[in-house]
Amino acid sequence: MLRICIDARLSSGVSGGIESVVIGLAHGLSDLTDGNEKYYFLAYSDSDQWIKPYLSKSCEILHTPHDKSKRLKELILKIPFAKRILFKAIPPRLLYKIPASDGTIEKARINVMHFTFQSGFLTKIPNIYHPHDLQHVHLPQFFDPLEIVIRNRRSTTLCSQASLISVTSDWVRQDLIRHYHLPEDKIRVMVLPPVLHAYKPPSAKDIEHVREKYALHEPFIFYPAQTWPHKNHLNLLKALSILRERYMTKIKFVSSGHQNDFYQTISKHVNKLKLSEQVIFLGFINPLEMFCLYKLCAMVVVPSKFEAMSGPVGEAFLAGSPVACSNVTSLPEQAEAAALIFDPYQPEEIAKAIYQLWTDEKLRGELIKRGNARIKNATWKKSARIFRAHYRYVGKIPLNDEDQSLIMNSAKTTRIYD
Repeated sequence: MLRICIDARLSSGVSGGIESVVIGLAHGLSDLTDGNEKYYFLAYSDSDQWIKPYLSKSCEILHTPHDKSKRLKELILKIPFAKRILFKAIPPRLLYKIPASDGTIEKARINVMHFTFQSGFLTKIPNIYHPHDLQHVHLPQFFDPLEIVIRNRRSTTLCSQASLISVTSDWVRQDLIRHYHLPEDKIRVMVLPPVLHAYKPPSAKDIEHVREKYALHEPFIFYPAQTWPHKNHLNLLKALSILRERYMTKIKFVSSGHQNDFYQTISKHVNKLKLSEQVIFLGFINPLEMFCLYKLCAMVVVPSKFEAMSGPVGEAFLAGSPVACSNVTSLPEQAEAAALIFDPYQPEEIAKAIYQLWTDEKLRGELIKRGNARIKNATWKKSARIFRAHYRYVGKIPLNDEDQSLIMNSAKTTRIYD
């Protein structure tokens, strides 16, 4: 029996898209019935409720203790002046040390470790690492110097340690090769379908309940995204102001997602642009409510300045919502002809795209049709089989014909959803 461990050391509602990836993977692996693998999801005992509903059959929780020294460091590094002092006083190479395994996975006789997000630990157990993106290289203005040092050290070390590196798009694959000089055959493009596949579709009663709960009695645009600066809520707000002033069109905007420190800046811009009557920030919501909002909205707008792959774009395709999104990083690769594309740095372009989609019913219908076709072959069960083939490969288990085919395909230049 091959024993695989998937990193799920997350707190629900804080990690955004990474949480969705782990939920989708748990859902897909739990559906596999034809293998001889055991899957363990590494989690803290006080932060495992979010993943438990998606585990069944060959999947279970493996608890690991909190690293108290790491928690203390994280608290200290949240204080801006402490960061500045430490960065000046201590050499960067000494400021951040990649933690070693605490022995949990070794005691559990794990054969393959899968690091599903950018953090990880040192271990001699063969492993797959998913670095997600190099946003700090492209948008350093959104990171302080210490964070850039930490992200570079962490990513390069864990990429070096990994038996294989998984990414979500060919854009990220090429970015890692270019900036970290990684060998091409070490990086595999793995399809990550929308997490909505793992959720029970809402009933008409569920949808109506959400409509009433949030008083959404008129058409609205939807953007589910944590309030990070690169998610570009500010330019979307400017676009709403332009729509109101120049196009004489007042559109309600709903956004969900964890509200981090940058939300204060966003809130100030809402007031500055006098948009409080038409803008709603819901914070983190449960999966059912999010699914309902995809069904209720007139369109999904994704103005992000950087994405390794956008969860909301794929989720909108699956839920049947028309999409307008940015033309940066992996988004054109993901959307292809199934979304209206705009420059996220130009609020006027965002406004124009929203207005075009808002007023053109035929275009909305065409994009819904294309989005559905774009996403139809992407399922978590299919992706779970791809990951399982690579777990077997890394764990040096004999591969069947399907495994060999899946591994060969992912080693090629694979596009999102292929």
